[in-house]
Amino acid sequence: MNFPEGFHYTESHEWARMEGDEVLVGITDFAQNELGDIVYVELPDIDDVLEGGEECGMIDSAKTTSPINNPVSGRVTRINEQLVDHPELLNKSPYDEGWLYALEPDSMDDLAALMDKADYEKFIEES
Repeated sequence: MNFPEGFHYTESHEWARMEGDEVLVGITDFAQNELGDIVYVELPDIDDVLEGGEECGMIDSAKTTSPINNPVSGRVTRINEQLVDHPELLNKSPYDEGWLYALEPDSMDDLAALMDKADYEKFIEES
């Protein structure tokens, strides 16, 4: 499994990473592996205001349907339009091309409250 440094992780297997003034959000390598072949992604709308921990979309795979839980509070500024026609990007490139959406965060405190790489690896091992 691949868990890059510099990312923040949730117990529901989303990641968040600062990029400029935005927080990019996606799912972890562990999550995409557990889901199997992803066939459809439902994302929040641009300008949606989301709370940390709020369900804001869905991922459908050959195995199951899983909610997307927003990791940090803020306003959605962009969505990954490529996922509409190519949801398999979540399987192929969960940390790069397969990002889900970007947020303008309300506070940096939300990011600090998430797990770092070492904490997430330990969480996975104990699950």
